[in-house]
Amino acid sequence: MIRDTSAQDTVLTPHPARLLKKRALWIGAAIVLVTASALLLSAWRGSDHAVNAARLRIAEVGRGTLVRDAAVNGRIVAAVSPTLFATAPGTVTLKVQAGDTVKKGDVLAQVDSPDLADALKREQSTYEQLQAEVARQDILAKKQKLLAQREADVAEIERLSAQRTLERYQGVANEGIIAKIDFQKAKDALKSAEIRASHAAAAATLEKDDVALELKTKINQLERQKLALANAQRRVDELTVRAPVDGFIGTLNVQNRAVVPANSPLMTLVDLSRLEVELEVPETYVSDLGLGMNVEVMIGDTKAKAKLSALSPEVVKNQVLARARFEGAQPSGLRQSQRVTARLLIEEKPNVVMVARGPFVESEGGRFAYVVQDGIAVRTPVKLGATSINAVEILSGAKPGDKIVVAGTDTFENAARVSINK
Repeated sequence: MIRDTSAQDTVLTPHPARLLKKRALWIGAAIVLVTASALLLSAWRGSDHAVNAARLRIAEVGRGTLVRDAAVNGRIVAAVSPTLFATAPGTVTLKVQAGDTVKKGDVLAQVDSPDLADALKREQSTYEQLQAEVARQDILAKKQKLLAQREADVAEIERLSAQRTLERYQGVANEGIIAKIDFQKAKDALKSAEIRASHAAAAATLEKDDVALELKTKINQLERQKLALANAQRRVDELTVRAPVDGFIGTLNVQNRAVVPANSPLMTLVDLSRLEVELEVPETYVSDLGLGMNVEVMIGDTKAKAKLSALSPEVVKNQVLARARFEGAQPSGLRQSQRVTARLLIEEKPNVVMVARGPFVESEGGRFAYVVQDGIAVRTPVKLGATSINAVEILSGAKPGDKIVVAGTDTFENAARVSINK
């Protein structure tokens, strides 16, 4: 039979000092546990709710420069986007399709207008007729000038002949060879010849002026007809629709070989070399906007600077359309009607008390905020000032260094005090 080791066991008595030390440790742990429970109970009794800190976003109040701005949506539009019209009724023959890239001066469409073609032919015929009349009037003017000059020359010759006859009579009148009456007749003949020569010269001058005036009148009629012909030619040339700028065809408003009335739109041409941003601004910001205001346009991951260049006077669906023009080089890769986001830089306020913006701004109209004090969020009246996309100005109710619950207060149920658990 195998015996156990009970005979070898010895009962040990603990040392009195060790027992005292162990009892002191247990008493200390009990005191700490009771104190923590009392503190936790006190916090619970002073608050209406308890919320886990992971569900909240807490921001610290500080000082800085608040950039008052507004985030808006927009789209890329062409600064130059002409709509081409038919200048006269006729049949349209399209030379391009929607989306085609064209250069300035390219033929886009042809309008066939028989009425304008006939009018051009009539004006051309009238112009050629007047050209012939002007040439004929020029010949008549030369003939009439020659006839008037001939009459003046004949009168001058008769005057010279009468003068020589009178001179011969004067040489022999003193000698009594000729009768005195013949001498007087010679003097009268000279006087008559001088009058006729003078009148013929004046008549020749008047005739020249008259034919010159007639010729000038015909020339003026020809010039007037030339203008009418040029106008008719211009109207016919306008039937050939050409691209006024480089770009691409945006939309076609008519079908090929369609009959259109005068002044009907044919197509829209988009100039991609000059693009702008059309912004949809809420009407609440309109009173703060002004031309030349800085705008930051976000195009994907690219940020571009622009300036406000136009503002619509009309409010449509609580929004106002505005135009922003890029500063410097236009960003590459832009497309017509491409959607973008933009930031309107309305105002800069330096050295203000501010905190990160959150849903607490909209809750209760921004009149209260939960300020964190020793793990307790206390509902505190505040007065908010200017707001931006990322921050909000605090006029009263909080000071730099305070911490405010900026998000997650929707579960607080407007409680006066809320405990925040770690």
